[in-house]
Amino acid sequence: MQIVVTLDCADTEAQAAFWLAALTPLGYRRGFHGHPYLSLVGPSPAPTLLLQHVPEPKQGKNRMHLDLDFDTSDLASEVNRLEELGAARLSEELSEHGFRWIVVADPEGNEFCVFNPPSDIAVVEP
Repeated sequence: MQIVVTLDCADTEAQAAFWLAALTPLGYRRGFHGHPYLSLVGPSPAPTLLLQHVPEPKQGKNRMHLDLDFDTSDLASEVNRLEELGAARLSEELSEHGFRWIVVADPEGNEFCVFNPPSDIAVVEP
């Protein structure tokens, strides 16, 4: 089984540049490219991020978004790195149930969260 997350965008090349730089710590690379699609592939079992060119602009809040754990407790530094790549910080640090996160948006306004899980969270193996 494979999970592919599709992100609509106006400029697939510009979004690919942002997302590749953003996801470098997670090992992502370019994959398939054939208009209107451009895929970014991570190490298995990470989901593929499929950028899909669409003519209409983003409207409203995302119904689904990415939550990215960069394996660091220093969320502010990670968000600063993403801002240097073109992201926009949308919130201060938030927390709930031991999880901490900051909401940011990519250069086209798609929201995502940079988060840190609690250290005592149980990992469920398949």
